[in-house]
Amino acid sequence: MRMEDHDRKKEMEAIEARIAAARGTLAPKPRADEHYSQANMAWRMVIELVAGLGIGFGIGYGLDLLFGTLPIFMVLFVMLGLAAGVKTMLRSAQEMQDKRLDEPADENNPPNNG
Repeated sequence: MRMEDHDRKKEMEAIEARIAAARGTLAPKPRADEHYSQANMAWRMVIELVAGLGIGFGIGYGLDLLFGTLPIFMVLFVMLGLAAGVKTMLRSAQEMQDKRLDEPADENNPPNNG
């Protein structure tokens, strides 16, 4: 083995050691799962609101058909469904906020307290 090959081998080993050290000290990138988790939570909240409206509409429309009344029950139950959907949506938002506050804080993901 010539001296140049030996020097190159030592240089390569030193470079590999520096790369390994740099990889160990760098903070990992945020996972893509968190982004999808937030998107899933947003869709969950939308679906909860729409489901409340749909169920309220169905019950109200059914009662109006059953009693032969004007759409008074439909309006009443749509409003109740809207209120139930908003309440459920706010509960989901509170769960998400509590989960975010429970996570350990780091410099890449500061807690949002306001």
